[in-house]
This record gives sequence, structure tokens and C-alpha cells, in this order.
Amino acid sequence: MKKIISIFLLFSIKIMMANVSLPYIFSDNMVLQRNAEIPIWGFASPKEKITIHFQKQTKTTVADENGNWRVLLNKEKEGGPFILKINGNNKIIFKNILIGDVWLCSGQSNMEWNLASADGYKDELNQKEFPLIRHVKIQKKINSLPQQNTSETHWDIANKSTIGDFSAVSYFFAKKMYHERKVPIGIINSSWGGTVIETWIPKTAFEKSDYFKEMIAKMPQVNIETLEQKNIESKTNFIENLLHSKISDFSSQNFLSNDYDDSSLVDLYVPKAWEEQGYEGLDGIAWIRKTIELTDEDIKNNVTLYLGKIDDEDNTYFNGKEIGSMKQWSDDRIYNIPKDLLKKGKNVIVVRIKDNGSGGGLWSNPEEIKLVTPQRNISLSGNWKFAVEKIYTSINQNEFPSLIYNAMIHPIESTKVSGILWYQGESNESRAYEYNKSFPLLINSWREKFGKTTPFYFVQLATYDTPGNSNDGCNWAELREAQTNALKLENTGMVVTTDIGNPKDIHPRNKKTVGERLTNLALKNNLKSPVFNDFSIEGNKIIITFNTKDVIISKDGKPLTGFEISGTDQKFYPAKAEIKDNKVIVTSSDVPNPVAARYGWKGDDSENNLFTEKGLPISPFRTDNFKTITKDKKFQINLK
Repeated sequence: MKKIISIFLLFSIKIMMANVSLPYIFSDNMVLQRNAEIPIWGFASPKEKITIHFQKQTKTTVADENGNWRVLLNKEKEGGPFILKINGNNKIIFKNILIGDVWLCSGQSNMEWNLASADGYKDELNQKEFPLIRHVKIQKKINSLPQQNTSETHWDIANKSTIGDFSAVSYFFAKKMYHERKVPIGIINSSWGGTVIETWIPKTAFEKSDYFKEMIAKMPQVNIETLEQKNIESKTNFIENLLHSKISDFSSQNFLSNDYDDSSLVDLYVPKAWEEQGYEGLDGIAWIRKTIELTDEDIKNNVTLYLGKIDDEDNTYFNGKEIGSMKQWSDDRIYNIPKDLLKKGKNVIVVRIKDNGSGGGLWSNPEEIKLVTPQRNISLSGNWKFAVEKIYTSINQNEFPSLIYNAMIHPIESTKVSGILWYQGESNESRAYEYNKSFPLLINSWREKFGKTTPFYFVQLATYDTPGNSNDGCNWAELREAQTNALKLENTGMVVTTDIGNPKDIHPRNKKTVGERLTNLALKNNLKSPVFNDFSIEGNKIIITFNTKDVIISKDGKPLTGFEISGTDQKFYPAKAEIKDNKVIVTSSDVPNPVAARYGWKGDDSENNLFTEKGLPISPFRTDNFKTITKDKKFQINLK
């Protein structure tokens, strides 16, 4: 009996011992960084002995009291395929490993955008496969506390069946890098569409920042589940106070009825994100409603409803009948309404909006919101009646700082990389001036983890038809300027994309040029866009210089476009610009005594034609320091 008990106890102890495991960033087909010590780490039982075999190397370590362990393999040259073996209480083998260059690619939707949805995808399917290019997608996840591991994932080999899911920008970057360097290229794709930069920055970095430390002090010190509960309770109370009604009392049947008395409902201005109208942090399902009057002439034929862009999804109704729905937040809603739905007199338009995160509601220009009848255009911009059906209980990835960093960057920050590629900023355009603080903070904080001299290359906002100009102010232009200012940090580089965007699409499909321009930065081959350097004033002229020895030209041979000039009144006028001695001389008969010049100070810069002779656009800029419209906009933690 004693022998049986002893065997049972030994078996129980064995079961209780944790198996050796590694984070999901390790898998078959992975790429490890060449010419650098290679960190290997994972989890095991406390004090368990771990042995790692790789190539001719054997390393041994012991897990600490918490079961964590880490070793550094000696530097290896490029090559493969190799096998990595880890022995503890159990054995793990990773196969088909390559040694090469590893790049971390991060940001929002334009980095996440997959190759299957980009220009040139079919051409890539017809080309030679590239088995020495590998890609791993870090799955979307948030947490209020730093995590040891990501969600489950794996490395993929580039071939016809896999590349469609690769980040398009990083794929084209990797392809050119492979051709140029002739070494394996590994891409770690940790990106998430619609995200703000603050969610990618570690809490410790905010705490060390004089600018952000007051903000971060408001961050609750709790786990994600407790944070979600506190958040939904406070958010519900906050929203209901604004609505002057209970969310639980909402009835979609009543809201859709033409006979519904909506006079007690609050107003919401359309088009404008509801976060900008006091409803901060509202993610969920909301409804808007507008009553219009139609005449006999209006209802003789079908009409067309234009609602512009809606963030994120909509179901649109006319007189109680659904007339259309879409799910893409950047697509224009244009719905045809058949004649038999029209009525003389009172007609009701209702839109059900599902907002999954970030901004919510209609967000195009006012003139785009209209009903077009055979006789006239009826403007629909202005106040609509507003109600909320549901607030999402889960925390949005943008609601609090550091949430994505904790779950998607912190678990992989021991990985050795060649450099970092970053494409983000669209979601921060309303706080563009603050980006001058947050972007360098992200770069420096990531370098503390991945290496203080780690190259950091990023993409400036592309051409896009957003509101604003020099005289009214322009968020998009201010964000571009903040990105340009980050070049003051060493070992950074910026890709200018004003020439390859799409004014009508915030997700331009030309990702190949973006990826290849990033490659040029990594190769340090002097193929980069110049930026503004300095200016001087001589009489009625402003003379502008750039930080380049490349010859600057008018790309199309026509007079330079996009330049403006102002006097002390800070009012800008279109200006004549000429190239002389590789400088640009700007003048205007409207401004005899100029003090400032600007170039490309708007969202849609597709007509700008100041380039280098190597075909690269010169970045938009301003010579002045006049106050910008986003200067007082700040990121805040909104626990109401």
C-alpha cells in the first residue's frame, strides 16, 4: 500500500510541474535576427532546468521562482533552415527557422491593410514565390496591465496561399529588402486599424513625461475586467445625463415610426462625430432621425439620399423602410429611394449607427449630406434627433492609454529586430499638435525596449480630402508637421506620400510605393524626400531652402503649385513660386511685405508638383509658428 501511495504522489507531482513553453512569437518558420545576440525566453516550473540547442550552441538556464527563464544565444550569420530545441520537463522543437533581418511593423489601418486588398496583388501571385520572406500577425488584444504573451499566432512562409493576408506595406518592404540584401526577411505585423497613438505607448513612459504624467495619474490601477465594469457604469451614467433619458427605455419601433413624437429627444449636429459633441467614449449603437417636408414636385420620381461617410456601420431607413446599409466607415453612403416610399408633406429619415470604436457618427462635409429630388437639393446638415440603444460593455482599444502596448508590444519586446516601421496618425488628427509630444514619446519608449539606436522609419499622412486650409486651419496638415518634427530624433526617416494617396479614400491602395520608399530609408541609399530647412525674407520675396543636395524640380514642368504667403495679418494668399539655385522663391502681389510661407497646407495635396529629380515629393511645410487649431486639444482619460 505504501508503494502504491508513493507512486501516486510522484505521478501527482509530475502532473503539477508546468511544461516548458515559449511565447507565441516563437513558432516553426520564424526568422531570428542575424549578427546579434538572440534572446530566447519562456515559462516553466520554478527552478526547472532548461537547455536550449541551436546550431552548434548549447545554453542552459534555470527558471526563476515565478517560472520565467531567458537565455541569449551567440550571434549567428544569415542562413537556414535550422532547428531550435528546448528541453526541460518536456521537449519543444521549432523547425524551418531562418536567420536574417527582422522588422517590427506597426500602426493603424494603412499598415494593417492586407495585400489581397492592395493594388498589384494579382501580379504578386504570378511572380516567383519568396520562401525566405516570413510574416507573423500579432492578433488584436488589449489589457490594462503588461502581459507576458500575445494571443496565439504563428509565422507564415510567403507563398501564393499566404501573402494575401500579409500587411501590404510590410510585404513590399520585405520583398525589396530581400532583393537588395539577399538575406531572409521576417516581418512582425503588430497593427490595428483606427487606433490612436496613446494606446501604443507604455504607461511607464507617460509617467516619466512632464507633459503626460498628470493625465496618466488618472489611469485606474486595476485589471481589465474590473476596469470594464467601472467603465460601463460610469459611461452609462454619463451618457444618460446627456440624453436626459434612460438607455433601457429606447424603442427602435417607436424611433422608426413617422408618428413618434421626438420633441423630447436631444439634438445631434450632422455631420460631426458625436465624440466632438460631448459624447466622449461612446461606442455602441445609436440612432439619429430627421423629419423633412416634400412637395408634389419632389415625389414625382425616385430620389437619392447622400449621407457621406458613417463611422462605422449603418442601417438607413426612409419612412420606416430600410433603404440600405454599409459596414465600411470610410465609404460614402448613397442610397436610392423609390418613388413609392415618398409622401407629400412629412417624411422621416432614420439612421441606425453601429460604432465599434474611435469616432462615431456621420463625418463628411456638410454639403455632402443631402436629399436630391428631381426638383432640388435638400440640405440635411444641421440638428437631428439623437438616441442611444446600447453602450458596448467591452473597453474600446482607444479609451485608455497603453491598452494595446500591454497586450501586443510588451510580450514581444525582448525580440531582437533590425528596425521598426510605423504607419499611423489618421486617428490622431484632431490632436495633431499634441502628436509633437506623443510621437517622440512612443519612439523613445520603444527604443528603450528594442534598443536605443533602433532605426525607426515612418509614413507621413497621405493625400486625403479632409476639411481645412491655411486660413481656416487644417488638422491633417498639422499632423503631417508633427510627423516631420519627429525627424529631429536620430536614426529616423519619413516617407512622404502626397503623390500616391487617393483624395477620396483614406486607405490608398498603392502600398507598393510606400513599402519600397520605406526600404530606401532602411538601405540608406539617399532616396528620401527632402523637408523644409530654412527661409529668409528679401523685400517682397520669401526664399526657402531644403535639407537636400538633390536637384529640385517641377514634376510636370508647369508652374509650382501649393504655395501660399502671408503678411503680419496672418492671412494667406496663393503665391507664385519659382526654383532658383535649388531654392524656392515665393511672392504674391497681394502680400508686398511677407512674413510667412506655406506649402501643401491642406489634406488633398495631390496637385503639389515640387519634387526632386529622383521622383520624390517634397514634404508639406510652413515657415511660421502661428497658433494652430489643434493646439489646445489633449488626450484625456474619461472615467466619468
